[in-house]
Amino acid sequence: MSTVSAERLATIFVEVADTLVDDFDLIEFLHTLTDRAVDLVGAAAAGLLLADQRGRLEFMAGSNEDVKLVELFQLQTQQGPCLEAVQTGQPVINVDLRSAASRWPRFAPRATAAGFQSVHAFPLRLRREVIGALNVFGDTKGGDFTGADVPIMQALADVAAIGLLQERAIRRGEVLTEQLQGALNSRIVIEQAKGAVAQAAGIDVNDAFMIIRDYSRRNNQKLTAVAHALVTDSAVLSKVLRS
Repeated sequence: MSTVSAERLATIFVEVADTLVDDFDLIEFLHTLTDRAVDLVGAAAAGLLLADQRGRLEFMAGSNEDVKLVELFQLQTQQGPCLEAVQTGQPVINVDLRSAASRWPRFAPRATAAGFQSVHAFPLRLRREVIGALNVFGDTKGGDFTGADVPIMQALADVAAIGLLQERAIRRGEVLTEQLQGALNSRIVIEQAKGAVAQAAGIDVNDAFMIIRDYSRRNNQKLTAVAHALVTDSAVLSKVLRS
């Protein structure tokens, strides 16, 4: 794990816990969580799965496009570290993907083909309630998770789960699964917007997402609102590309 100052660590935890702001944006929150997870441990990538209203896991956010494809494959094959973490409520730590074919015969080869060598998964949980999992991928064997790495990363996942549950209970007063279903619908719009920007600008979808995200932040607009405007109004697409 890369060295992180106590001040930086505290800032990250406050950022992840702060879900009660008036303009709370769930999709932006989940992407921030994956970004911070990567920063904390110097990982290659991180992805996040959450349960929908039927309790079925869905991909919600990833730090890059490669991890998105691997996470979707994990869901398709119904095998992998995130599923284990959700089922057991316990973290999956220091798995060498190159020797994990017996454990996950379809997932492990797909993950290594994407350039990942190690994986860890942390359940998003509050007591016995597990609402998803955070996957952290390394591009070196074992990923060097030792000492305080595991409790810090699990604490980050737990704080995120508490934040999501508290936001549901205090701010919205609606069941969490309905909120997550809405977020899933928003993610579909964001994927469409990424594709539109990528095609129009001749860039890859990772760079397209950064353009959309930067634009939403500079203009103090929700990520989902910008994405919806991009796929429904060509003038907005031109404006975003010029900014």
